[in-house]
Amino acid sequence: MNPYLSIVAASRNDNHGGDLTNRMEVFLRGLYHQLSQYHLPTEIIIVEWNPPSDRPGLSAILPKPPSNGNIILRIITVPYEIHAQYKTSSHLPLFQMIAKNVGIRRAKAPFILCTNVDLLFSSKLVHFLASKKLKKGTYYRCNRCDIPKEIDYSAEIPVLLKFARKNIIQRLGKNRLYPNFNGQSKWWYHNILTLGMVWGIALIKRFTESRLTTTIESADTWACGDFTLMHREDWEKINGYFELDAYSIHIDSLALFAALGQGIHQKILAPELCIFHISHRAGWELQDPMQKIKFDIQMPMLDWNTAKAACEHMLREQVVLPINGPDWGLLGRTLNDTTITG
Repeated sequence: MNPYLSIVAASRNDNHGGDLTNRMEVFLRGLYHQLSQYHLPTEIIIVEWNPPSDRPGLSAILPKPPSNGNIILRIITVPYEIHAQYKTSSHLPLFQMIAKNVGIRRAKAPFILCTNVDLLFSSKLVHFLASKKLKKGTYYRCNRCDIPKEIDYSAEIPVLLKFARKNIIQRLGKNRLYPNFNGQSKWWYHNILTLGMVWGIALIKRFTESRLTTTIESADTWACGDFTLMHREDWEKINGYFELDAYSIHIDSLALFAALGQGIHQKILAPELCIFHISHRAGWELQDPMQKIKFDIQMPMLDWNTAKAACEHMLREQVVLPINGPDWGLLGRTLNDTTITG
């Protein structure tokens, strides 16, 4: 099979956030169901980073693809011995963005989507992907719609998608209708006056602010780690995600600005072409104030002010920060790569 699309995510069998196995299973069942409808040749790559020694590997617990020959599942394993070489390995069991780089460097399709394992894709989004209208020189973003964690994991995918559409908690992202939308209130959808005000503000900004400022504010960094799609050559142009020895927050945003600085254009998909994120315990957006304070103190991470300054620099100077070496994504390292077919 020569895949058109490689879907890359990172995970491990550690029950992160609770119900992780169920969320991974729904993620795969959803893709299997939807991609099979359109006969889209796809490889799904799960990079299993630092698998726990006391639990089965992902290849033993994840559902197999259907036997139609259009979808394969690859499990690429990064062992503890490699994980332990990072300075903060004792604080972080999984380096999400480095893991995704592992998948990017080993993907076989021309277009590579980096995403996460706790998502369902809307039917219209999969239809768009299957239309094969993706272009080199463009990165694609879509809105993330958070849905309750109390879902029936055993339900059929059409039932789960119907539930997701009707039970959106919040919408994260931007699009052509809501250029400054942050998804905190559902009434934005129905308030035409507010929509007109937002458009008016956006137009005023366009004429009064510099092009650099306008580009910075228009970049859709909301939950971009859940969906960033671009051509293989564009991923290589920015050297993938920056491989920082830290928690993944804001590293996904740096990748977008590296792409913009290299002339790769942003395409934000229409609101109905979205992903549904299954909420879970200890998620970034869902932590209570005390949990967030403890998390911020204990976890090595990039603060937004530093990230924003780096983003502005890359955009203004049209450079990619020299953080990754030519071996980014553990290129040259021999990793166990298991292919699972139906």
